[in-house]
Amino acid sequence: MKRLFLLLLLSTTAPLAMASEDISKVNGSIQTQAGTTYGDLETVNGSIQLAAGVQANSVETVNGSVRIEDNVQAHSIETVNGAIRGGRNLVLTHGLDTVNGGIYVDRGSRIGGDIETVNGSIGLVAVQLGGDIETVNGDITVGIDSVVKGGIKVNRPSFGISLTAPRKPRIVIGPNAVVEGQLVFEREVTLLVHDSAKIGPVTGATPQRFDSETAPR
Repeated sequence: MKRLFLLLLLSTTAPLAMASEDISKVNGSIQTQAGTTYGDLETVNGSIQLAAGVQANSVETVNGSVRIEDNVQAHSIETVNGAIRGGRNLVLTHGLDTVNGGIYVDRGSRIGGDIETVNGSIGLVAVQLGGDIETVNGDITVGIDSVVKGGIKVNRPSFGISLTAPRKPRIVIGPNAVVEGQLVFEREVTLLVHDSAKIGPVTGATPQRFDSETAPR
């Protein structure tokens, strides 16, 4: 009986010990296994792939993208030079952050914090966002049925000497989308808002309304 109890105890505790494994690298990508629970996932030069059903704490890379499959849960996801692409039903306690790269999050996802990038587009489809959206040079699409509890801010860029006019970021608030907070634009943008969308006060831009399924070019 004691031997049987010990075997049962090992069978239940061993996976838990492996479940909180941290992975840290300098050079190399991180590949995860579907349905597995991890601790912190960190690399410097490499991408990170979060397989379906993975649970993790912080997920960080410097030079690399982060690809997230469906039904993933994590605390925060960050990169510096790379894109972040989230599948369906992502549950994130905090936010998504990159400097040079786009961010896309698919249907049914719930993000507790902010979404930030400097150079890269941001796209949401049927996403619940608890914080703000912030960028400098990127386009933003708050797509169909998305709800942003915070606001949107496009910051003024730090220009060097340029012989060409800066490109205007394109901000689209899609069908049945909601942005509850302020929309603040410190630079010139094109702001397109669907007739069925609801937005907070706007500073620095004039909304252009549209009623088609997709925003006009």
